[in-house]
Amino acid sequence: MMHLLGQRLLRAGNSGRRRRLPGRRFGVDLAGLVIIAVIAFPLYWMVISALKPRTAIEAGDTTPYPAKVTLESIRRVVVGDAFWLYLANSLIVALSVVVLSTFCAFLAAVALTRYRFGSRTKLLIMILVAQMVPVEALTIPLFFLVRNIGGVVPGLGLNHLGSLIAVHTAFTLPLAIWMLRGFVAAVPTEIEEAARLDGASSLTFVWRVLFPIVAPGVVAVSVFSFIAAWNDFLFAMTFIISATERQTLPVAILRFFQPDGNDWGAIMAGSVLMTIPVLIFFVLVQRRLTSGMAGAVKG
Repeated sequence: MMHLLGQRLLRAGNSGRRRRLPGRRFGVDLAGLVIIAVIAFPLYWMVISALKPRTAIEAGDTTPYPAKVTLESIRRVVVGDAFWLYLANSLIVALSVVVLSTFCAFLAAVALTRYRFGSRTKLLIMILVAQMVPVEALTIPLFFLVRNIGGVVPGLGLNHLGSLIAVHTAFTLPLAIWMLRGFVAAVPTEIEEAARLDGASSLTFVWRVLFPIVAPGVVAVSVFSFIAAWNDFLFAMTFIISATERQTLPVAILRFFQPDGNDWGAIMAGSVLMTIPVLIFFVLVQRRLTSGMAGAVKG
């Protein structure tokens, strides 16, 4: 009798938990929707501000939807060749940083994971410490460093895109190495031993076997590097001083800030146009991005 009573109580408790589960799930879903709405609202406001007439924005129109949709602000941004030149400069810097940082980070991750040498732990700690240094603390020293290097190495001085590429590559490398290190460490050593038995050299194993396996991690690193270089304002403002033809998009938007009044429609339109390449990049790599971030956490 006690045994039957215990089973009934257990079934009643389980059924109660099952009845409470939909309500709990509804609360979680509602909280998620609220968080998404809070995050997406600034983006939504940016888009509708870019589509509102300039007169409505200057009049202080705060309606959550444009009464009249117009491309006037977007037209003011893209008119002429300046916007496309700035877009090309941003693409050159961002894509160069992606290639260099992922290539160097992958080789460093392989060396730190697959090979044993002295001071390897100290080197890992130094990489982690380098990642913690704030960017603002190094801006002025980097300015003088880039200025002095420009007199020795052509293309790496002030007013050159090469200086932006080099600095962004250096700043994205620490985190990129740590991310890829987790992926490389997760590859079983039995795969390397099997490749050795098949006659593969170290270089063949790294590029033909290991690299395809850790490709999701490479994608995750490339997304991080692209966003960091694409959205940069501080370094572009510091190193590109007088060569307006080498400015990038974040700095170019400053021309719509005027002493007599800011052109907020053009500012928002430029911000929307800056977001489009990032979205395109995400769409191209989204299939591998989720597995890439999961692998980084697991590693």
